[in-house]
Amino acid sequence: MEQRHLGRSGLTVSRLGLGTMSWGQDTLDEEAADLLTAFVHAGGTFIDTADVYSGGEAERLLGRLLGKVVHRNDVVVATKAILGPDGRYDASRRHLLRSLDASLDRLGLDHVDLWQLHCYDPSTPLEETLSAVDEAVRSGRTRYAGVSNYTGWQLATAATWQRAWPGRTPLIAAQAEYSLLSRDAERELIPAALDSGIGLLPWSPLGRGVLTGKYRTGIPADSRAADPNLAEFVRPYLGEQHRRIVESVSTAAGGLGVSPLAVALSWVRDQPGVVAPIVGARTSAQLLGVLAAEDLTLPQEIRDALDDVSDTDL
Repeated sequence: MEQRHLGRSGLTVSRLGLGTMSWGQDTLDEEAADLLTAFVHAGGTFIDTADVYSGGEAERLLGRLLGKVVHRNDVVVATKAILGPDGRYDASRRHLLRSLDASLDRLGLDHVDLWQLHCYDPSTPLEETLSAVDEAVRSGRTRYAGVSNYTGWQLATAATWQRAWPGRTPLIAAQAEYSLLSRDAERELIPAALDSGIGLLPWSPLGRGVLTGKYRTGIPADSRAADPNLAEFVRPYLGEQHRRIVESVSTAAGGLGVSPLAVALSWVRDQPGVVAPIVGARTSAQLLGVLAAEDLTLPQEIRDALDDVSDTDL
C-alpha cells in the first residue's frame, strides 16, 4: 500500500486508515485481531481510534492487540480527546491532558503517534486548548498533533496560532467527513488545510455506507439504517439527490468491473489534499472489499462525471 506524508511533516502513513469506532462493541477481540492482521499484511499502517469509542473499550482492545498480533513499530497509532463522559465538549488543558493520560493507559503505550482534538470547543480559549497540545508533545506523550471536525476558519486560526510562536507544535492533520455524498469540506476546510500544509483524513468516505450500494433496493436488516440507534446517522443520505449519485457510482463500477465501494473510495482517496480516508470496517469481509480498492485508479473522465453529478451541495 502506498505511503503518504501526513501534512508538511516527516510522518508517513498508509493511504488508507483503519477506523476502530465499532471496536469493543460491535467488533470484539477475535474479529478485531483479524482486521488488524489483514490490514497490516496489506501494507496498512494508520490506525485511528478515540477515547470515547465504545466508552474507551476501543482503545483497550487495540492496546491488547498491539505487540500481540502486530508489532507496535509497524503501525501509526492515532487517538483523540475533547468529549467528556457526559457528551459535552471540554477542551480545557486540565481535561485534555487527563484524557490523553487515560488513553495511554488503556492503549498500554507511553506515547501515541498522532493526538487529535476531536471537536472545536467554543467555550474554551483556543490558546489554552493549543497549549495542551504543546505540553503533550513536549512531555513525549505524542509525537504529532492534529484536529478533527474543525471548520475552515477554525483550522486556519489554530494553524496560524501554532506557526506564530516559536516552539509551538504545528498541526499536521485534520479529520472531516468527506465523500461523494458530502463535499462541504471543499468549500473552506480543504483550501485552509492545503494553505497550512495540513493533511486531510476523511471519515465516512463511503457516505456512511450508502455509497456501497447496499441501500439501492431497501434497508437491509443488518445495516446501520435498520438500527434504531444509528438510523438517524444514515437517513440524511437516503434522499433522491443522493440516490442519483449512488446510481452513478454503481454505473461507473459496472463499466470498470469493480465494486461501487472501490469507485467511491478511490474518488475520495485521490482528491487534492487527502492523505488517508479512514474506513471503519466491522468485519473481515468488509475490510477485504475495502482493500480491493487499493489497485483502482479512476480514469479522469469518470472522475469528472462523478464530480459533476455530486456537486449539488457546493
